[in-house]
Amino acid sequence: QVQLVESGGGLARPGGSLRLSCVASLGYIKINPMGWYRQAPGKQREFVAAITDLGTTTYADSVKGRFTISRENNRNTVYLQMNSLEPEDTAVYYCAADRAFRPLGMSRYLRGMDYWGTGILVTVSS
Repeated sequence: QVQLVESGGGLARPGGSLRLSCVASLGYIKINPMGWYRQAPGKQREFVAAITDLGTTTYADSVKGRFTISRENNRNTVYLQMNSLEPEDTAVYYCAADRAFRPLGMSRYLRGMDYWGTGILVTVSS
């Protein structure tokens, strides 16, 4: 069974930065890609970013140029560097991963992934 554990959330001021981390415990399961989603209060969960094992990245339009996703394959770890944070970025952020050999790309990512972390709160407020 795949377990995903997020860390690094908290409070940031508008214009500030936070870095989220997610470590995957895989057992014998191979995963690809890994990604991040978020759910703001009163809204549906939405895709934020994803990265494949070869380093191909995909971002939601709302975070392009501000957020950067990266990955350490040998540590089964994915990061989300969030810069220029806005109050609208306030949400619970979820780490996610797909079983390997599923289709890659936005159309898949928008439907969600196979495995999920429990989520971590990011609050952007002055």
